[in-house]
Formats: sequence, C-alpha cells, structure tokens
Amino acid sequence: MSETDATWDPTTFIAGLPKAELHVHHVGSASPRIVSELAERHPGVVPSDPDALADFFAFRDFAHFIDVYLAVVDLIRTPEDVEMLTYEVARELGTAQNVKYAELTCTPYTSVIRGIPIEAYTEALEEARRRAERDFGVVLRWIYDIPGESGLPAADATLGFALEHRTDALVGFGLGGPEIGVPRPQFQRHFDAARAAGLRSVPHAGETTGPETVWDAIWVLGAERIGHGTSAAQDPALLAHLAETGIALEVCPSSNVATRAVAALEEHPLRAFRDAGVRFSINSDDPPMFGTTLNREYEIAADLLNLDAEGLLDLAQAAVDASFAPDVVRAELTAEIKEYGARGA
Repeated sequence: MSETDATWDPTTFIAGLPKAELHVHHVGSASPRIVSELAERHPGVVPSDPDALADFFAFRDFAHFIDVYLAVVDLIRTPEDVEMLTYEVARELGTAQNVKYAELTCTPYTSVIRGIPIEAYTEALEEARRRAERDFGVVLRWIYDIPGESGLPAADATLGFALEHRTDALVGFGLGGPEIGVPRPQFQRHFDAARAAGLRSVPHAGETTGPETVWDAIWVLGAERIGHGTSAAQDPALLAHLAETGIALEVCPSSNVATRAVAALEEHPLRAFRDAGVRFSINSDDPPMFGTTLNREYEIAADLLNLDAEGLLDLAQAAVDASFAPDVVRAELTAEIKEYGARGA
C-alpha cells in the first residue's frame, strides 16, 4: 500500500492510526472548550468566549507565548480544576486523536504556589488518570517539569514533589519555560537526584537557543530524550552523537513555527534529523494554543518527509519505541499499529 493507491487518503489514515504522544503539556492541552469553562469559573484576564480565545492565543514571540500560557495557568485554582482539565484533555486525545498512550508534562509548582496542596494536586491527577483509562482507553503517565523561569526555588520544590509524592504513573523529570537566560547546568543536582530515583531525564533544549543547550542537556542533565532540540541541526557533531546514542528528539513542528523558533514549516529541520539517522517522535506540544492537533502534526511530517502509509506506521512506532510506557502497554500498542497497517485502513 502506498500514497499512489487511489483508495488511500493520508488524512483518514492518520486519523485512525493508533498513536503515542510524548511531548504535550498538561495546561497547554486545554482546548478552547476547556479554557472557556475554566474562564467562566474564574473570570478575569482570559476571555470565556471561544471566538475571542483565538485572538488571545495569537503569539508575537516565545516570550509572549509564556505570558499567555501563564494566564491560562492562573485558571487552574482548585483540585477540581486539575481533575477536570486532565480528564477532558484525555477525552480529546483519545476520542479525537486516537491517542492510546500519552506522557503529559505537568508543572505542579505553578499550581502549588497558587494554593493547591501537592497532595490534592497529585490525587486529582491520579483520579483523572484512572477515569480516563476506564472511559477512553487512554493510558496516561506524568512528567514533572521545572518551570525554568522560576529558577532554583521551583526546581527544589519540583524535585520534592517528584520524590516525596511520587506515584507509579510518574515516569519522567523535565525542564521547560524560557531557555534564554536559564542555563541548564544550574539544575544538574536536581536531575541527578531524579535520575537516581529512577525517573527519566527529558529536558527541553535547543528550542530558542543554539546547540550548546542541547549538549548541556545531554552531558549535564543526562537527557534520555530532548524536548524539541530544533537547533541540533546546526551542529553536525551533535547530530552524529544523537544518532549514535539513540537519544530521541521530541519534534513539534507547528509549535516551532508559532513560537518563531523556525521561520516556516518548509524550513523545519525534520528532514535533516531523518537524514542524519536521529531518532525522533512527532508531537503537538500545546496543541490548542498553536492551532494544531497531533493528527495535523503527523500530516505535516508526512508532507515534509514524503511519507506513505508504511512511513506513517513507522512514525507511530517510533513514538512507542521512544516512550517510557510499561512493557505491556508498549507491546499492546505495537500490536495495534501492526494490525492497523495489515488491515490497510
């Protein structure tokens, strides 16, 4: 089967393709429907009118994106908000994107400093996770993320949340937020402690800074996957190292354009990663904020890489292979992808 088959439609094929999502932010996944409900609960800066939200989510640059993102974070004020957000995000992942497994990047620090106790935050996540798997068949896992703009106090707190209030669903330890002015080495001890406790290292790097940030993530933070890693394409030695070690990049094309990390989709370095033999997964990052979906990101990747059905199946499998899913989940999702390809969808 290939794209030359008259019966094959890539959009339809992608919509039905079982998928894993590895780089998607908890709050950043809130669709206009979810944000509107939260804004009605907590009136203020964020408009509750879904049409007005489109203008609200129009970013000038990465710094403005952070401002808008934090305004949405301000809407998460109670454990009930956390549970509703998580459950509804899972609903949209499972029912609209056919995502079977997702690693949600959560930033507990921003909720705790707004008054939600970490115990209540953790229980809200877990209750939503249990309900989502039962109701939508979506397996959720968590990555706890240091908000880099909040510095070492946030890193200390996030490490404490991860180690002292850990559940079996917490699999990774990350670092997000601005890269400029937030050097990665200052967080080395936090990542060392998280890795010693068995959490996987998944920092953002090379999104709005150069390859040196990716090198820091690898050598200093022990990164096993890299969030974005866009600027790695500028350094042939780094590409070779990524290919040799198998450290995967979590690639989010529309996000990179929306935040001006890449000028246009046609200029995205995805082809360079593929040609260099670098492992990568395709992801959506903050999909409603960037006007995209995981399905759309697969369509973009298919176009950039000229993928047929077999290529898309390989793309879906690459995300499973790069995931931190339990072995049984990986095996089940691998079987689903193979069965989907065999059916010809």
